[in-house]
Amino acid sequence: MVLPAGAVAKPHGTDKPDNADKRAAIKQCKAERGKSKATRKAFKAKYHSFSRCVRQNAAEEHAEKKAALRNAAKECKAERADANFPATHDGKSFAEFYGTGKRGKNAFGKCVSQKAHEKKEAEDQTDQQEVQAFKNAAKQCAGERSDSGFPAAHGGKTFDEFYGTNHNKRTAFGKCVSSHSQTYVDPLSS
Repeated sequence: MVLPAGAVAKPHGTDKPDNADKRAAIKQCKAERGKSKATRKAFKAKYHSFSRCVRQNAAEEHAEKKAALRNAAKECKAERADANFPATHDGKSFAEFYGTGKRGKNAFGKCVSQKAHEKKEAEDQTDQQEVQAFKNAAKQCAGERSDSGFPAAHGGKTFDEFYGTNHNKRTAFGKCVSSHSQTYVDPLSS
């Protein structure tokens, strides 16, 4: 018995980012890299190369998409099983609210699609905020590094001595950006 080449199932665990994930990752990496000298230096310290950034962010995009679909399906199953659904949705049944056509047979798929899209949009918004925090931290660190008063404000330590962790202190800029991007609060948001 001979099976056609396409009939062989994929081995478990070969789930990889698709082209849409890669396009989104490229867009995010370009935004994160920025155009200023400070953001480019911080980008290089964090990722070492553009391709590593794309690989890492594509995998993250793929995981976000899968999680959004999985969670959306759970929510839709719960809504579909909820006896009080019509009371909270203008008297419409689950099929009437989400479905199209005469009988709304595609209601579950429409529900999952809508909820997954909303969840993915929220994740993308969070990613954009993280990119902005990274860029702001890079600019802040560039200012600190060029500040002649830095040693006086930091116990006599230079920028490299204060932030650097390895023997030659070359990690200083990256460590500074990392520490500031985790604690950054946008002054316009408060």
